[in-house]
Amino acid sequence: MSTKLDFKGNWNEVKGKLKQKYGELTDDDLVFSEGKEEELLGRLQQKTGKAKEQLREEISKL
Repeated sequence: MSTKLDFKGNWNEVKGKLKQKYGELTDDDLVFSEGKEEELLGRLQQKTGKAKEQLREEISKL
């Protein structure tokens, strides 16, 4: 299992797409910094109810 988030493009684009898909997400939920992937996925997991692996896969497709 990879702890590294894999996403195409820059984080601001990905963040915008996630906010469109999940209207309940805020900028605070989507704060991303190097080495803090698990923290970010944890916040997204709480808000969306999805498993971390599902979220990781979804983000990689954005």
